[in-house]
Parts: sequence; structure tokens; C-alpha cells
Amino acid sequence: MNQVPLSVQIRNRSRSMGLKLLLVCVLALLMTIPALFVNSIVEDRTKRAADVIQEISGRAGGQQTFLGPSLSIPYSVPPLYKGALPTHGLYVVFPTKAEAAVKVYTQERNRSLFKVPVYEAELKFDAAFDLTNSPSALPAGAELDWTQAGIVIGVSDARGALVDGTLTANGKTSTLVPAENVGDENASLRLTYFGVKVPELAKPNATFNVDANLRFSGAQRLAVLAYGKSTHFTAEGDWPSPGFDGGFLPTKRTVSGQGFTGEWSVPFIARGIPAEGTSTAVSALEQTAMGISFVEVADPYQSVSRSLKYVLLFIGLLFLSYFVFEVTAGKRVHPAQYVLVGIAHMIFYLLLLSLAERIGFDWGFLVGGGATVALLSANAGWIFASRVQGLRALFVFSVLYFFIYLLLRLEDNALLVGAVASFIAIAAVMYFTRKIDWYSSIPAGGLRPAEASEKEAI
Repeated sequence: MNQVPLSVQIRNRSRSMGLKLLLVCVLALLMTIPALFVNSIVEDRTKRAADVIQEISGRAGGQQTFLGPSLSIPYSVPPLYKGALPTHGLYVVFPTKAEAAVKVYTQERNRSLFKVPVYEAELKFDAAFDLTNSPSALPAGAELDWTQAGIVIGVSDARGALVDGTLTANGKTSTLVPAENVGDENASLRLTYFGVKVPELAKPNATFNVDANLRFSGAQRLAVLAYGKSTHFTAEGDWPSPGFDGGFLPTKRTVSGQGFTGEWSVPFIARGIPAEGTSTAVSALEQTAMGISFVEVADPYQSVSRSLKYVLLFIGLLFLSYFVFEVTAGKRVHPAQYVLVGIAHMIFYLLLLSLAERIGFDWGFLVGGGATVALLSANAGWIFASRVQGLRALFVFSVLYFFIYLLLRLEDNALLVGAVASFIAIAAVMYFTRKIDWYSSIPAGGLRPAEASEKEAI
């Protein structure tokens, strides 16, 4: 009985299927390196899109935040010692009941490949004031100048005004004019104020109602502050995919392809801010914002960036698929061919990004993914010289890329679905390779691993 030379044993050992699988795993890890370059391209395009959005949004008025009618009364504090100057400030009284309603009309403005949602908003504010217990938080020794009392309204970017705002009080309608800043200058909430003097209404123990009408443009987001002790806010618009955010979420909302409606109710106890006070009270209202964001459902940059987080998983599944084809077909696949398969998948991300910018993410994925699946399936047919293997690859890769699309669309459930699908995939690999002798080399004659084991037994 002839003994196999030691050199041949070592060579066969080095070409064992177990070592080949380890090599495939190492190649999958190395393919994450070109993924970093793809990710840098995505980040560059994302930054470019953000710059364009910022530019267009700035011209339309940007993200607008509104403060409804509030009563502003100048006060002064006498000097504590001789020769010192008196201290001046503004005392703010919020309405006891506030009603706000907004109607929003949206459109998309394009700059090259980028789209930015902008809007025109019609705003109506109602406010009921009761000064029976005012002032209740006036600084010690301060005196109010009721003759200079006025109603003020705030907005984050006055450049978005489409018409002059109006205020109706006691049956008289007046045009809003620039007013003194009533907020804290050091606070993050920066508003521009407009107002009307109402000395005939604002008097100790008085009660009165006012309403205001505004028409503003803006982009991306609109928010209204809970400006009353109790505030009721309703909004409606034609944007099909709004996001509701801020300190309070709507108690009622509907969203459809034709638009949205939302309703907020903020009681005084939930607002958590005094009914009146100095400038700090106004600045504290930032946490009470009731916001509506006009977002794009299919953001190609966010979707492609999310898919790159799973790149190792997808590459691993691709390589495992080719490895299963390899061991079941009994024909070797060179590591260089695995690298080509990985590069084809990397190019898929570039195809997806470039197409999604032009025809939308869904169609971009369909075209880019379909082309990549066709290429990978044809490549499997060429490698294994088998039309059957090509059809098997077409089915497997179609399922894999559909799985990729599903992960990108599920968002909140992506991790769960990805984990379950990965478990199923590795279980399938274990099943199809259950009869493989991992120390043996792949048969050169095209035999399946099970058949090779039978011959070795004979």
C-alpha cells in the first residue's frame, strides 16, 4: 500500500474546505474597507444636501417658531442707593386661555438634485386675559407703567412674513409693528417681537380678549409655543408625511396621502411655567413648543447610510451563498472571484445613491438592485458553468436584496428582522453543509460532498 507523500498531505490540508471557509470570512471582513470609502461619499453628498437645504430654507424663512399674543408691561425698580440708576425691564402676563389655529400649504423647491419642503402658513391666535391677580411675580420694589402696556407676538424669523400681521382688540384692528424684546437675550430661544400698544385695555383687574392674524413662509418645521395658561392648538396641512415633535405631542392626529390634522391641549399644570413674570418666563416657553416637521419619507442619504451599517452582514451572506454553491457544485471558486463579488456589491451602493437622487429611493433600489442581482447571478452561472446554478443564484440573491430593502424600510424593527433573518441564513448554511468533511478538499471531479464521503468509505 503506497503511502501519500507528506508534501501532498500538507497541500491537501491547506486546501481543505474548513480553511477555505475561514478565508472567505476574512475576505468578508476585508471588504468593509472599501465600504468606508463608499460611506465617505455618502457623507459628502449628505453634507452637500444639508448646505442646499440650509440655503433654500433661509430664503423661505427657515424653521419658524411662534409666540401668541402676550401682554408686555414696562417696569422700573428704584435705585438701592443714591447716585445709582433705576433698573428697567418688561413684565409679561400670559393669557389665561389661548386658542391657536394654523393652516399650512406646502411645496417642494429644487436646487439641482436636492429637494426642500417649504410652506406658507396662515396663523390665527386668540387670547383671553384676566388681570385680576396681576402682578403676582413683580420684582421687589418695581413699579409698572400701565400707560405703555402692549400686546406682543413673537416669531423666530421675521423675514418669512408674507403680509403685515394684524391684531384685533375691542373691535379695533391694528397693524403689528416692531416691539421691544421681551425674552432673555442669553436664552437659546431667540424671537423677533411685534406688537400694539393697548393702554386703554391693559389696566389693573381688567379682563379683555384679543386675536391676531399672521401669514408666514418657512421651511422644514413650524412650531407654536404654549403661550397661555391653558393652550389649545389645531393644525392642518397638505403635507403627507409630517413629523410631530416638541415638548408636547398632539392628543389627536390624522395623516393621509392628502395631508394631516393635529390637535394639542396643554393645561396649565402640564406647561409648568408661571402665568406671568419677567423675561425668563418667556424664554422658558421653548420647552413647550408644539412642532410639525415636514420631512421626506425616503431620504436617500439616510437610507444608504443605514444600509452601510449592515454591510458586513450583507457581504457575509453573499459570500456564504457562493460558498454553499461552491461546496454543493464541487467546483472551486478562487478568492479573487469572491473579491469581485464583494466589489460588485460595493458598486451597488454607489448605483443606489446616484439613482435615488434622481428617481427616488424605491425606483433607485429597484434598478440598482436588479442590475446587481442579474450580474451576480450571471457571474455564478459563468463560474460554475451551469445554468441551473445561475438560476439558483438568481433566486437566492433576489431574496437577499429584497431583505436589504426590507431592512431599510422597517426602520424601528430593522434590528429584530435583521437578527432573525441572519439566524435563519446561518441555519440554512449549517443544514446544506451538514455532510461536509471540513478536512477534505473540494472534489475536482464535480462530486458532491456526500458522494465523496461514500467513495472514501469504499
